[in-house]
Amino acid sequence: MGSGEPAAIRVPVGEGSERWASRRSCRRVLLVVHNVTSAGRLLDVLPLFHNDFRVQLLVTSTGSSAFQAGIGELFAELGLPVLPWEQALETPVDLAISASFGGQLPLINGKLTILSHGVGYTKTLARPGAGSREPGAGSREPGAGSREPGAGSREPTFGLSPEWLLSEGVPYVDGLVLSHPEQVARLRAVCPEAVDASVVAGDPCFDRMLAARAHRDRFRRALGVRDGQRLVVLNSTWNPEGLFGSGGGEDLVPGLLPRLAAELPADDFRLAAVLHPNIWYGHGPGQLRAWLDEACRHGLALVDPVRAWRQAVLAADVVVGDFGSVSYYAAALDVPVLIAAPGTGKLAPGTPLASFVRDAPRFDPHRPLRAQLERAAAGTPSPADAAAGVTSAPGASATLLRRHFYRLMDLAEPQAPALLEPLPLPEYDPPRRTAPLRVRTRVEGRDVEIERASAVPYGARGDVHAAVHEDTRDPAALEVADLIVRDGQPDDPRLGGWQGWSADVVRRFPQCAMAVFVSGPQRCFVRTRQGGVFRLSTGPDADLDPAACASSLYAWLTAGGHVPARGLTLRVRAAARVHPVRVRPLTPGSRTAPAER
Repeated sequence: MGSGEPAAIRVPVGEGSERWASRRSCRRVLLVVHNVTSAGRLLDVLPLFHNDFRVQLLVTSTGSSAFQAGIGELFAELGLPVLPWEQALETPVDLAISASFGGQLPLINGKLTILSHGVGYTKTLARPGAGSREPGAGSREPGAGSREPGAGSREPTFGLSPEWLLSEGVPYVDGLVLSHPEQVARLRAVCPEAVDASVVAGDPCFDRMLAARAHRDRFRRALGVRDGQRLVVLNSTWNPEGLFGSGGGEDLVPGLLPRLAAELPADDFRLAAVLHPNIWYGHGPGQLRAWLDEACRHGLALVDPVRAWRQAVLAADVVVGDFGSVSYYAAALDVPVLIAAPGTGKLAPGTPLASFVRDAPRFDPHRPLRAQLERAAAGTPSPADAAAGVTSAPGASATLLRRHFYRLMDLAEPQAPALLEPLPLPEYDPPRRTAPLRVRTRVEGRDVEIERASAVPYGARGDVHAAVHEDTRDPAALEVADLIVRDGQPDDPRLGGWQGWSADVVRRFPQCAMAVFVSGPQRCFVRTRQGGVFRLSTGPDADLDPAACASSLYAWLTAGGHVPARGLTLRVRAAARVHPVRVRPLTPGSRTAPAER
């Protein structure tokens, strides 16, 4: 064993383990992790072994993936005994489960079953060569198989070809889990030797999403999506030709993100990015945050690639994606999908995903963005047969997979029903826009129409003012801001409470006409330069960012409005609906409007 490898464990397996283990004679189930991506599918099926005192779970990493980051943290969170790969190969197990073909899997000492970690097996392989076993990146380790690609000109399909399924000319997999009979047909055509090892057992990832559809509104609220807003999810697989990649003929993302911030009004749209784990852990989470810093300051949500991506897809009004599995999952859930990067040649012809990507509507980054997204969100959902192509056994994967696993272990199934874990409710992650906003308003009586974005469309009608968060990266923007905004607890002693903070802002920034302290999702406190102090709130008939409410009050006061002592209600139009905003003066001086500056 190399000096950099962890030492072999001694409990519950290993030398002398019978002496130290409290529970003996358990069936051993080894989870084989290639990278964080494949681990996600193993996490899906882990609950199928819960509550069975006859089973000891173990975990190992093959070390064969180019994407090693994140595995250690994942193992620590799992809390299962971790076997170094060398020890894992030496340890007899009753069942090994992998969601990838990486590593020397034929050498595992026990029954081996392999799951797909996407929508079936759809990606083509690159021409054999470098020894990588990432889908689309190269061939399996030299010498691990004996079959060359077939005589046809098509490249073999990852996971459904002799290169991946045969060792010395015979199948080394005891169970190849497929989600649909069409995959069996493709397997029979290219590798008939492996058909007997195949089992159609559904898709646990998709089943968890199906079961969580009833919680869509909760998932939307977790992302801070307000009533009337449309959630646009940007999704990319890992690949130079994916949406996030720079090798698909055009590097889309660097130019697309600023345009989204400029063309999509902040109160009408919420943006989230669901990026493949290999992007996260290949380039590093810190690097992603660095690349997407400005977009996040404009309100983009970076979604956890393991624990929260499915919830974001369920919550979406439209997905802008590519040739990865997530686009197809979204379509199967009736979420409209626009394809921005089709990945020509990356998908096996004739697969459901390839057919979907070929026929799905395109996203054109050179045309106005808002109209495309609004048409997609309001139009016909993706092809109706998308769900039928994901799995032939919707909702049944838990039963089918547990039956398959226990058959391989030669162990009777538990009497309790096989159940998957419900998708968790993500942490509350509302947008925090610290980049400056240009606010366009039109006032008629007590009706205020408002639209906020990083830029104002050319020729747009209405008055414009600047609203800037105090945490902006650009201090110069604060010097010219009409409104300065902050969010937090109203009694924060570091700020002197909202009263102290707002008075300080008005004193320090002579150009600022209004200081706005957002103290919750439905309320804020406002101080004008003339000394007026107000509390703004929205009730059950409204759902609007309090900072937008404050901008509406600013526009109304600037247009000559006066707040009576009893207060008033403004009718603010944003996100295609009217939001009643209650304005209550907190000081006598609040009854008069600010003078023109």
